[in-house]
Amino acid sequence: MKEEILYEIKGLYRDDFRVKGYRFGGGKNSVCIMGSMRGNEFQQIYVCSQLIQKLKQLEEKGKIVDGEGILVIPCGNPYSVNVKKRFWTIDNTDINRMYPGYSLGETTQRIAAGIFEQIKDYRYGIQFASFYMPGNFVPQVRVMKTGMENIELAKQFGLPYVVLHHPRSFDTTTLNYNWQIWETDAFSIYTTSTSAVDKESAKQAVDAVLNFLSKQGIIQHRGYEGFISRVVESHDFVNVRTAFAGFFEKIAEAGERVDKGQILAKIVDPYTGDVRQEIVSPIEGIIAFAHNESMAYQNTAVYKLIAEENEA
Repeated sequence: MKEEILYEIKGLYRDDFRVKGYRFGGGKNSVCIMGSMRGNEFQQIYVCSQLIQKLKQLEEKGKIVDGEGILVIPCGNPYSVNVKKRFWTIDNTDINRMYPGYSLGETTQRIAAGIFEQIKDYRYGIQFASFYMPGNFVPQVRVMKTGMENIELAKQFGLPYVVLHHPRSFDTTTLNYNWQIWETDAFSIYTTSTSAVDKESAKQAVDAVLNFLSKQGIIQHRGYEGFISRVVESHDFVNVRTAFAGFFEKIAEAGERVDKGQILAKIVDPYTGDVRQEIVSPIEGIIAFAHNESMAYQNTAVYKLIAEENEA
């Protein structure tokens, strides 16, 4: 393993901003794995740390195939992590909405450009991502529908779901989208959590990446094969919204199978304690996403459901 500073900005009043990468093997730019780009993505950093441990062991045993190069970047935004702020600490901009970047632009544009220059030529790109809404996911691989997506490759991670995401205008400045435009096979992996470490889903993500790398002939590894992935279009998710604001009392969790009419959660009046709404499932299916904060606002999608295949 070789530790390397991939991008650096000199700091005037605090330590320098550094993006570190960890290289394994050598030769071709085979796969780049990106962790956190937002200050609350602790799970994403943790998954990378566990993956680095596994890759170190494989490298020591000579199990990384000759000529194959692996780069792991645990964190692309250490400043925001240090102050526990999701976006850039000064102007609240999102680095993952700045790709491919601009080397003469604002700070986050420069960071995105500096990172992308180092990683744009990899054959495969894997990002541990987080959702813009607070909550827990069923583990999944997301692929942008750019016309260059490779669904069969996405299935080789062995995660329960492969989600095809139809990019909106603001998605065109994400890392995943731009990796694809630069002819990298790109995948975003969602584990169960974001700001809290979930060791079980982290292990599942590490196993999925090792599974994928083995099938591409990058490492020699025999592990858990995982699931036969079901492919789901992102616009087919069924949103379950709140009718009122209040305390969110969750009953059903991400990954659970639910019946039509089943109570998923309750909205409780924060002043009186009265139950203002019982949130029920409109379909029979699997919970793909569940809100996980104490308060929910009116007309918020607190659950996203995947219909049973016979209902889809």
